[in-house]
Amino acid sequence: MKNSLFGFLVGFLLLLINPNKINAHNVFQEKLSSEIDTIKYQTDEVIVTGTRTTKKIIDIPYPVVRISNKTYKYDRKTSISDILNVAPGVFMQNRYGNHDVRISIRGFGSRSNSGIRGVRILLDGIPESEPDGQTRIEAIDFNSVGSIEIVKGNSSSLYTNAPGGVVNFINDINFPNNFFTIFNDFGSFNLRRNGFKTGIRTPDYGFLLTYTYHNYKGYRAHSEDYWHIVNTVLETDPGKNTSLQFLGYFVSGLIRLPGSLTKSEFNKDPFQAAKREVDFDFRRISKKGRVGLRLNSKFGESLNNEVELTTYGTIKYLERTQRNYRIINRYGLGASLRFSNKSTLLQNLNNEFSLGGDFFYQTGPVEDYNNISGKKGDILNYLTDETIGNSGFYIQNNFELLKNKLFLLVSGRYDNVYFDQKDQLLAIRNDIRRFKAFTPKAALNYKLTPSVSIYSSYGMSFDSPAGNELDNYPLSSNGGTTLINPDLKPQKSNNFELGIKGNLIDLNRKFFGDTYFEVTFFNSIISDEIVPFEVYGDVFYRNSAKTIRTGLEVGGNTTVIQGLKLSLSYAYSKFKYDEYKAISIEVDSLGNIKTKIRDFAGNFVPSVPEHNIFTSIEYEHNFSYELLGFIKGSLQYVSGLFVNDANEDKTSDYTLFGLTTGIEYKLGNFSMLLSGGMNNIFNKKYVGFININSTNKRFYETGEPRTFFASFRIGYTF
Repeated sequence: MKNSLFGFLVGFLLLLINPNKINAHNVFQEKLSSEIDTIKYQTDEVIVTGTRTTKKIIDIPYPVVRISNKTYKYDRKTSISDILNVAPGVFMQNRYGNHDVRISIRGFGSRSNSGIRGVRILLDGIPESEPDGQTRIEAIDFNSVGSIEIVKGNSSSLYTNAPGGVVNFINDINFPNNFFTIFNDFGSFNLRRNGFKTGIRTPDYGFLLTYTYHNYKGYRAHSEDYWHIVNTVLETDPGKNTSLQFLGYFVSGLIRLPGSLTKSEFNKDPFQAAKREVDFDFRRISKKGRVGLRLNSKFGESLNNEVELTTYGTIKYLERTQRNYRIINRYGLGASLRFSNKSTLLQNLNNEFSLGGDFFYQTGPVEDYNNISGKKGDILNYLTDETIGNSGFYIQNNFELLKNKLFLLVSGRYDNVYFDQKDQLLAIRNDIRRFKAFTPKAALNYKLTPSVSIYSSYGMSFDSPAGNELDNYPLSSNGGTTLINPDLKPQKSNNFELGIKGNLIDLNRKFFGDTYFEVTFFNSIISDEIVPFEVYGDVFYRNSAKTIRTGLEVGGNTTVIQGLKLSLSYAYSKFKYDEYKAISIEVDSLGNIKTKIRDFAGNFVPSVPEHNIFTSIEYEHNFSYELLGFIKGSLQYVSGLFVNDANEDKTSDYTLFGLTTGIEYKLGNFSMLLSGGMNNIFNKKYVGFININSTNKRFYETGEPRTFFASFRIGYTF
C-alpha cells in the first residue's frame, strides 16, 4: 500500500512540475511488449455503458472501470467476487458460490437477501436484470466474457432501477483469428468446470460459442449446485457502416440452499445447514434462455449520426422450494432504441446529443403447492398470472464548454414500472401497482491534462420495489388481504459525488513509470429506503424514512518496475439511518411473537462494512518467447458488519490472503495455460453473508474456508 501511494505522489508531483514529460498513453502502449497483460484500467479505453454512447473513460464524469479477461486469465472464475474485487467501492457477499451473490455499490444492493437489487446487470448491453430490477446471474460465464464495464454510483438517469450503478458483462466477440480452446478447472469441495470455447472470424462474419459445465459440492452441507451454460454471439456487416449481431444463451441447473444460522449454531459448526432448509429441501431448479438481435448503423457525411436497435425475447422456468413449493414460468419481450448525433457549436466546440428508450415486458403463471419433505404436494394453494414490465425513455447531451478542457453532461430519464397480478382462484385478489419517476442528473468534467480529469455530479435516483419485495403480509395496512403490499413505496435518493482520475506516465522513469488512480467522494440522501424484515420466518419489505450515506472510494495501480504491478482498492462507508421508526417483530425466549414500535434513527445500515480493502501484487516474466510465468498475492480486509437495523450484533473483522500462479506456453499455433492457487490461505473463519433483520436471529452464513484450485487450458489458433 505504501508503494502504491508513493508512486501516486511521485507521479502527481512530476505532472505538476513538468506536464510536458507526460507522454500520450498510446505511445506508452506501443512501447509495451504485446506479451504482457496488465491489470490497469486505462483511461483512454472506449466503453459504452457509462453514457450509452461510445466514450473514453477519461471523458466520462463519474467513476468507471473496465476489466479485460486478460486480467483474470490465471485466476479462479467460479464466483463474481473472484473477478470484481479489484473495483473500488464494489462489495460482494457470497452465499453459495456464484449464485445468490449480493453485490453492493455504495450500499445499493445491500438490502437483498436473495438475488441482486439496486445495481443494473447487463449481458452484452441487454438487461439480465428482470423488469422489476431483481437479478440472478446464472448466465454469466467468465469463460465467455471478454470484458466487464462497471459504472459506480447513480445511473438512474440512463437505466431503470440503477441507483447503485451498472455492471455490463460483454462476451468475447472481438477476437482477430479463428481459435478453439478446451478448459478444465478443478478445486476443493469437488469443484469441476469443464467446457470449450471457439471462435470463427472471416471477412463476412464473426462467431463465438462457449459451453461450460459447472459442478460444485459446496463448502456447506446442503449447498451443492450444477449448471450447463451456453453463450453465443454471431456478428456480420450487412452494409457499409452497419453491423448486425445475434446474441443468445441458455442455462439449466440446480442449487441447494443451506440457509442461515443462529450465532450459537455458527460458533458450533459454521458449515452445517439449517434444519428447516434440510427438512424442506430448499433448492432452486432453473432453466432460462434469451435470444437477441442488435442492429447498429452510422450515417451522415462524417458518420456523425448513429442509431442502434436491440430486440430480445426471454424464457424462464423456476422451481423454488421453501416452506412452500413454487413453480414460476415467465416469458419476456424487450427492446431498446438509441440515437446519437455529434456536431459542433459556436467557436467550434463539440456537442454530442443522444436519446433513447427501453421496454421490457414479462408475464407468466406462478403456481404454489404444499412442500412435503421437498416434494410437490397435490394441493394447489394459489395460481397467479403475474405481469411485470418497465418502459422508459432518456435524453442526454454532452456540451464542450472550454475546448478540450471543460464538459457538461446532462441527462434525464422517465420510468414507468408496473405490476399486474391476477389470482386465478380468487378473482377479488387481483392487484395492479405502478411506480413512475423522472430522474435528472448533471455532471462536470474538467481535464487537467489529456489523461487526468476532475469531475463532479449531482442527480436523483429511483428504485422501485421488486416483485418478491411486494409480497403482502399479515401486518400491512389491509391485513394481507391483497396480493401486493399496498404500503411499500419506491426508494428515492439525491446523490452527489466529486472525484479525480487519470494515468500518470513517464517512460524515462525506471520505477512507477505508469500509475493509474481514482479517488471519489460521494454523499447520498435516501428517502423511503427499502429494507427487509421477517414475519413468522418469511421475509417481507418495508420503507425506512431517511438514510444518509457518505463515503470515499480510492483505487489505483502502478508499475513498480516492468513486469511488477501493485494494485489497491479501498472504500470507506459511513451509512446511517437519519429517521426510521418501524414495527419490530420479535420472538421471546418462550417462542412468543411480540410487536412494538422501535426507533432505529442513528443506527448504522446493516451488511455494509465501514472499511473494505483489496490489494494485490503480481509479477509476470517472459522466460522466453514461448514461455511466460506469473505469480500474484492478494489481501482483502473487511471490517465488521451489523446484522440488523437495531445493530444488535456486529460480525468480526476479517482478513483473507490469496495466492495464484501460472505459466503460459506457446508453440506455433498451439497454446497451453496451467494455473492454480489458494484462497483464504490461513483458513480464516468469518461471516461471509448476513441474512438481514432475521426475527429468529438467523443472521449468519460462513464465508469460504481455505480452498485450492487448478486450471488447465489448451488452445489452437488457425
